[in-house]
Amino acid sequence: MAPTFFPEKGESIRDLRRWKERRRKTGRERDDFRYQNLLRKKEKSEAWKAIPVFLHVKKRAITGEMNESAAANESLAELSVTSWVEAEALNGNGSLALSSPSSSSSSSLLDFPVNPWDIMLCLSGTVIACENAIVVAIIFYTPTLRTPMFVLIGSLATADLLAGVGLILNFVFQYVISSETISLITVGFLVASFTASISSLLAITVDRYLSLYNALTYVSEKTLHYVHLMLVGAWGASLGLGLLPVLGWNCLDDAESCSIVRPLRRANITLLAGSFFVIFALMLSLYVRICKIVCRHAHQIALQQHFFAASHYVATKKGVSTLAIILGTFGASWLPFAVYCLVGEREYPAVYTYATLLPATYNSMINPIIYAYRNAEIQRSIYVLFCGCFHANVSYRSRSPSEV
Repeated sequence: MAPTFFPEKGESIRDLRRWKERRRKTGRERDDFRYQNLLRKKEKSEAWKAIPVFLHVKKRAITGEMNESAAANESLAELSVTSWVEAEALNGNGSLALSSPSSSSSSSLLDFPVNPWDIMLCLSGTVIACENAIVVAIIFYTPTLRTPMFVLIGSLATADLLAGVGLILNFVFQYVISSETISLITVGFLVASFTASISSLLAITVDRYLSLYNALTYVSEKTLHYVHLMLVGAWGASLGLGLLPVLGWNCLDDAESCSIVRPLRRANITLLAGSFFVIFALMLSLYVRICKIVCRHAHQIALQQHFFAASHYVATKKGVSTLAIILGTFGASWLPFAVYCLVGEREYPAVYTYATLLPATYNSMINPIIYAYRNAEIQRSIYVLFCGCFHANVSYRSRSPSEV
């Protein structure tokens, strides 16, 4: 039976006192019981409150560690690009420095930073050198490939080969040897090589025009003599333009006169760009004349046979398409860099110079495919050289440049 906390009628004083005492004790016990419950609830509440506090502290600790790791990675990344960025700043803000960067770098793990654009130029030079070395070797060791057309193709392949070697040497000297003299020689070598390549393309265009315009008298000793004179003039002019920075026409002593390509002066790079536009205009004019001659010859053949044969139409269309591809490839490769040479300033970011110069090197990579590897005689010589599919005394049929 539950205890009674209130006195009933008939209870004595002693019972009342006992009831009061029991009430007092029971109330104390109940108070103690309530205090214990409140205490346990408080402890539980504090424990639950402590959990997010603990997680927050742990999260801050983890975030701090991650921030420290990210800061360390950023510092390493900054070290990897510090050298060539500082070199660009020292070389005239945004101008492309073909000279070697400063050698006073720290002795850290990333003490040999490399600009990725320079790596791509070096790889491009390697491919160019390998492609054109095969063409030069085949023309040199094949006695039957001595006609004017193959002499011009050999000149073009030699110029492109030297340009590829120059790109490789520029990469090596830029990151291994720090010397202004070597830098000037490398820049002059590249200028002479690429100028000789473009000049050889102009000579090939002139030869193709002459082979169509004077088809009856083209194959003669006089034609070979003219070809040799053209090559002497082309290589002489290229060598002269390449020697200009070596002989003192550079901006090493006057940073304000630097162009987008250090150490070439603004006037020097303008002269090179102007020479390119003159050559490109001559090539465009000659190819338009060649197209007219080809169309006229096709029309004459059609009149003689009293109908326009489908094979003649296909041949004419193929010839015009080939000329368009040749001229379009040349223009797409060199025009962006030539235009930027005229409008660019040395304060502009160097990435613009790299982005226009790299496609220009691709022209030397495409030249052997267009002018050499498509030729049947050179293809046969390649098979003889690598496969031994034919005998060495096989007779070759020399074709005119218009058939290439």
